[in-house]
Amino acid sequence: MQIQSLSLFGLNLIVPRRLGDERGYFSETFREDRFTNVAGDWTFVQDNESLSVQAGTIRGLHFQSAPHAQGKLVRCTAGALFDVAVDIRFGSSTYGQWVGATLTPANGKQLWVPPGFAHGFCSLEPHTVICYKVTDYYNAGCDKGLAWNDPAIGIEWPDVADPDTLSAKDCAQPRLADLPAYFSWSE
Repeated sequence: MQIQSLSLFGLNLIVPRRLGDERGYFSETFREDRFTNVAGDWTFVQDNESLSVQAGTIRGLHFQSAPHAQGKLVRCTAGALFDVAVDIRFGSSTYGQWVGATLTPANGKQLWVPPGFAHGFCSLEPHTVICYKVTDYYNAGCDKGLAWNDPAIGIEWPDVADPDTLSAKDCAQPRLADLPAYFSWSE
């Protein structure tokens, strides 16, 4: 399993090794010992799955605030998606910056999004399935978001991204400048 640190501290791209032959392959998609060595000691409490029927579906940017902040280990099991994480740790030198990665079943890549980041994605193909482990349960009172298209962040969404696919909730999310300091960071 390769674990690559990304340009925003705390984010990691995980590429599980695949052992294959003419029948297909076998892969360990998660190993606690290797994950903990890089990402820290997290306990996953729930696995989630989401289907986006249409290519260009945008979901996010979402996060949960304390005391139910969530870390997410994200992978794609069908189709393809452009996965995004935005640093919302007030005081971080990379506050408001983003990282994106294309996740597919073929490349097997996973994105670790720790607490302190907003997360979203755009489906690149019809019938895209995203699966992710989370470190805390869903809590409606801590469920927060950030505008997917905030020009201050400047996410370079793929051309297929369709704003008409946004939920009513995602259309009403605040911009970074209006976001309270839910997470603080000192370097």
